[in-house]
Amino acid sequence: MHQTDSLLLIFTRNPELGKCKTRLAAKVGDLAALEIYKFLLSHTVGLTKGLASDKWVFYSEEIWEDDVWPTAHYQKKLQKGDDLGQRMLHAFQEGFESGYEKIIIIGSDMYDLSQGDLESAFSHLEHHDFALGPAEDGGYYLLGMTRLKKELFLHKSWGTDTVLPSTLKDLVGETCAVLPIKNDVDHYEDIKDIEAFQPFLKHIKE
Repeated sequence: MHQTDSLLLIFTRNPELGKCKTRLAAKVGDLAALEIYKFLLSHTVGLTKGLASDKWVFYSEEIWEDDVWPTAHYQKKLQKGDDLGQRMLHAFQEGFESGYEKIIIIGSDMYDLSQGDLESAFSHLEHHDFALGPAEDGGYYLLGMTRLKKELFLHKSWGTDTVLPSTLKDLVGETCAVLPIKNDVDHYEDIKDIEAFQPFLKHIKE
């Protein structure tokens, strides 16, 4: 049963030692990387829980019933597909097939995101078919749409700085709201100067 015509898709990795934030772990170690990722997951719950849209959390490996995502607020699903593009495409397809009119996807490693940012992105979709939040690393942290455009998920080198330009090329001629650039957390440099992360970095010597 729909609460609303808006749907937020949240892509998450199961927080397991040695399997998340590997680029960050290269500098801070597996344990600290896991703790930082768990902190980011809680942060993502905090900024999405009160949002007036339906919310689906897509797990990378398996669905965990009893974890940081309360089932009262989030419907839990499993990512399907061989690469990130396929996985996102499946999620959007399922959302549109379920009758949602405005769908936005985010990851779960954005410290720089707020509930207001998401509300603003949904409001852009009132007058635009697409919304895109560019990330500093040449990817994007948010993609929103009012109708499915499969090209956005095909022929991309996911995880590289070609994703953003390639996606923008696919959106030429479409009505697209481009949101402020933000930084996701992938590397030590992304967090080393942010106070909230200092407890996780005490063990590191520059």
